[in-house]
Amino acid sequence: MAGPAPYFDLITMGRIGVDLYPLQTGVPLARVETFGKFLGGSAANVAVAAARLGRRTAVITRTGDDPFGTYLHEELVGFGVDDRWVTPVEAYPTPVTFCEIFPPDDFPLYFYRRPKAPDLEIRTDELDFAAIRGACVFWITGTGLSEEPSRSATLAALEGRGKAGATVFDLDWRPMFWRDADQARSHYRAALRHATVAVGNLDECEVATGVREPQACAEALLEAGVELAVVKQGPRGVLAVHRDGSRAEVPPVPVEVVNGLGAGDAFGGSLCHGLLAGWDLEKTMRHANAAGAHVAARLACSSAMPTESEVEDLLAGVSSPLSRH
Repeated sequence: MAGPAPYFDLITMGRIGVDLYPLQTGVPLARVETFGKFLGGSAANVAVAAARLGRRTAVITRTGDDPFGTYLHEELVGFGVDDRWVTPVEAYPTPVTFCEIFPPDDFPLYFYRRPKAPDLEIRTDELDFAAIRGACVFWITGTGLSEEPSRSATLAALEGRGKAGATVFDLDWRPMFWRDADQARSHYRAALRHATVAVGNLDECEVATGVREPQACAEALLEAGVELAVVKQGPRGVLAVHRDGSRAEVPPVPVEVVNGLGAGDAFGGSLCHGLLAGWDLEKTMRHANAAGAHVAARLACSSAMPTESEVEDLLAGVSSPLSRH
C-alpha cells in the first residue's frame, strides 16, 4: 500500500541541463578559452532559488544517463532540492548550454539539445499526481509544452492538480524550440486555463496573448484564466495585476549587470517564496526584483541564487515603487 504523498512547498517541472559559461566577458564564444560549469535550466533553477530562501522544493525532469546527468543530481542535492523525480533517459545525452557575455544586456544563448533533450521525455504515466496536487506551489514552463511526450505530461499534471494552491505557468518562450509563435500560442492557451499565475517578459507575454502593451498583456492573461498576471518589463520594472483588482508596479533594482541570464529564475523562486508567505503584491514583486538583481550582478545562475538575508541587504538600498494602486 502506497504511503502518503511527500510534502513540498514547491514542485517544478521542466528543463534542466549543464550551463557552460565563459570565464571571460566581452569575448566572442569562438575565442573563449575557459568556462565555468553550472547546473542550469529554468525549472531546476527556480527550485534552487526557492530552496535558497528556505523552501522545501523538488523538480520533475530527466537527464541523460551520463556523467553530466550525475553532476546535475549532485548539484540539486547540494542545493537542497529533492531529486527523486529526476530520472535518466538512455537514448539522449544531458543537454549543455553555452552563452556569450556582453554586459549589460547582450547574452546570446546556444542550446545543444538535439536530437532531443531528455527533459522532453517526461511521461504522464510516471508522474506522482498525489505529490503534484499536494504541493503548495506547482511550476511549469513553456518549454515543457514544445514537444511530446512532455507536452501531454505537462497538461495532464496541470489538469490533475486542478488549480490546487498556486499553479504557476512560466511562459519561458524559447523560439528555437518551436516551429513558430502561432504553434506555441495554442498550447500556451491550453496551459493557461489550468494555471492560477502567469509570469513572463514582454516577448513571452506577446506569444501567449497576441498583445504587447504591459497592461493589455496582464488583462489578456487574466481573461485566459489565471488569477495573477506578472509582466516583466525590463528597465521599466515589473507589473503585477490580480483578478481581485489589486495592482503593483515596481522598478528594477539598480546593479552593475555581469550576466542577466539567471535573473528571471531568481525572480521566479522569490515569487514562489512570496506566494507561500502570503505577502501582498508590492512586497512580493520588490523581493523578486531584488533576487533577480542579485543574480544579474554575478556570473553564475544556480550557485548565485540569494539567501533571504542577501535579498534583504539589497532591498535596504531600494527606492519606493513607481506606483501602487
